[in-house]
Amino acid sequence: MTPAPRPGPGRGWLLRLVIAFAFAQGAVSMARPAVSYRALALGADEMAVGVIAGVYALLPLFAAVPLGRRTDHGRCAPLLPIGVVLISGGCALSGAVSSLPAMAAWSGVMGLGHLCFVIGAQSIVARQSAPAEQDRNFGHFTIGASVGQLIGPIAAGALISGESGALGRTSALALLVSAAVCAVALTSLWRIEHRRTPGPRATKRPAKVPVTTILGARGVPAGIFISMAVLSSTDILTAYLPVVGEHRGIAPATVGLLLSLRAAASIACRLAMTPMLRLLGRNALLTTSCLLAGLLCAGMVLPVPVWALAVMLAALGFCLGAGQPLSMTTVVRAAPTEARSTALALRLTGNRLGQAAAPAAAGLIAGTAGAAAPFALLGALLLAAAGLGLRSGRTAPAPVPPQPASVLPEPTPVRPAPDRVREREQGNNAPPATRNRS
Repeated sequence: MTPAPRPGPGRGWLLRLVIAFAFAQGAVSMARPAVSYRALALGADEMAVGVIAGVYALLPLFAAVPLGRRTDHGRCAPLLPIGVVLISGGCALSGAVSSLPAMAAWSGVMGLGHLCFVIGAQSIVARQSAPAEQDRNFGHFTIGASVGQLIGPIAAGALISGESGALGRTSALALLVSAAVCAVALTSLWRIEHRRTPGPRATKRPAKVPVTTILGARGVPAGIFISMAVLSSTDILTAYLPVVGEHRGIAPATVGLLLSLRAAASIACRLAMTPMLRLLGRNALLTTSCLLAGLLCAGMVLPVPVWALAVMLAALGFCLGAGQPLSMTTVVRAAPTEARSTALALRLTGNRLGQAAAPAAAGLIAGTAGAAAPFALLGALLLAAAGLGLRSGRTAPAPVPPQPASVLPEPTPVRPAPDRVREREQGNNAPPATRNRS
């Protein structure tokens, strides 16, 4: 008889993980525009800002897959404090140095710390969530990112001032404050990962699944590309909206509010994820959100007033809110069970590749066609992601609904057919009193 499965852990671990992610992401979202403003104060042009934004993703580009391999065959929680320490150090030292190459280097350290935290956190959510809970838990997990993206730019805009030549000093202060904010995440990193969670090491350490096998699984390439397009859009928007604001005369505080408005719309989208999935379905929601986001990004090239820009950013944030959690679930379900962390790391590699290439391309475009031109590139990237999502939705097989984790009832035993000869013999051997009663 198969023993009944033990009930899974409560969701307190997810709440603590969301809180820690909110502080870590808030520090990064506060530091990214601060790095751009500090680079501008040190004499950087649009192309240099794009290069610094690209270096943020360069170190993680090479570290993602090894970290994912390690997480597949071990615990995930140790990556979380390592990521917090690297983010805090990168933020603080970016504000302390006064040269563009040094800022780029410490920006890369900040990106490496963010990668460590995200790989560990996403792997924990994948391991400790039942299949029926993955969409909901990944959606709630990314709410932490949206909260950080909501608060971080507001805090950066409140601290940074371009008046009276104070841009360099105030942007350095914002970077130091972001380092302290990230350190607060350490207070929530307790009992995040449950040791009794079944994992690959529970029985026998399996062989490594080749990367080509993971990438060949249906749904993994589409999930990686859609995630790359969505995250690159968010990243370039965070890095280049300050540049657009400088050209259009928008104050840093207003730019911070605009970026936070986009993040608030993403939170609203993720809170409404479950009813939207019931209404539209996964593929329709993913395709429609990418299509509308692409059109809105392309429209931001136009020199619209601030109120119209705010409306466009709110709609854009709502559309971009669906891409990340749905791409996480898509990759986790499509990848082999023993290589889920590696598959998530490959997804993050695609993200970092987009974060490295897209800002560099955006810098080249901005240097020749204007500061708002990179948003046209984002529009094309998101429209391509919408087409890929539509194509994968047509070719992918219908998902099998997850079965509840319950013990199957034992089959009713079938009584053997009566043996008349044996019954007659037993009747003859019975005591006389028993025969008389019968």
